[in-house]
Amino acid sequence: MNRASSITAIVLFTLLYGAWPRAQSAPPAANRDITGAWEPMRGGPGAPPPTPPSPITLKAPYAAQWQARRAASDEATRKGEPLATLGSECQPYGMPTMMAVANYPMEILQSPSQVTIVTEVHSEVRRVFLDRPQMKLDEVAPGYYGRSIGRWEGDTLVVDTIGIDPKVAGYQSLPHSAQLRITERFRLASPDVLQDQITLDDPVVLEKPVTYTLNYRRLPKYEMVEFICDNNREYTDDNGVVRMKVLDK
Repeated sequence: MNRASSITAIVLFTLLYGAWPRAQSAPPAANRDITGAWEPMRGGPGAPPPTPPSPITLKAPYAAQWQARRAASDEATRKGEPLATLGSECQPYGMPTMMAVANYPMEILQSPSQVTIVTEVHSEVRRVFLDRPQMKLDEVAPGYYGRSIGRWEGDTLVVDTIGIDPKVAGYQSLPHSAQLRITERFRLASPDVLQDQITLDDPVVLEKPVTYTLNYRRLPKYEMVEFICDNNREYTDDNGVVRMKVLDK
């Protein structure tokens, strides 16, 4: 086909079917840039509409154990004798709790091969390796943060995490087994609001997956500070209650 014929074909196609089809382009790079400091966002101006968490349904005997533990914790708090937690004992929060601790910020750093998440509390660090295959569960040494693999789906960073040690406290203190799998979907709801939809799937403990969403507000000029937990004021007694140390005089 000569040049004149090609031009004629394009004109006819446009007249009959509209504009010449274009290849789908990737989202703008800005939609994939989540670098920066972020603080948990729990409402207020600019906050996305609240997304209610899915119901929590545990299998037996975990359901009864979890409800009893929560009831004991609530009662201890009412009495002014809160039970010890990983945080009160200066241990890392781990996944997924570390993703939102009070109003303390976190920092996200990006490179072509990795997304690194650093929290201010305890200076906890997660490394999300991009575009790599996930390992088999029995190949991952259990830990506080597990092994995280990520990939971009349009403007959404999808992260798969396995290998969380069962001793690490779960969402709302949920128990979990070594088979816990955490799926996160990070996306910018707006230039200054980041969302992290978290789904917990544990075939041993949960009747069905649990999903909830965290929102963060960008902190443009914030500089992360050192947060070292050196607990020399409190201790945990034999009943698991946090007590203040009293100096002998």
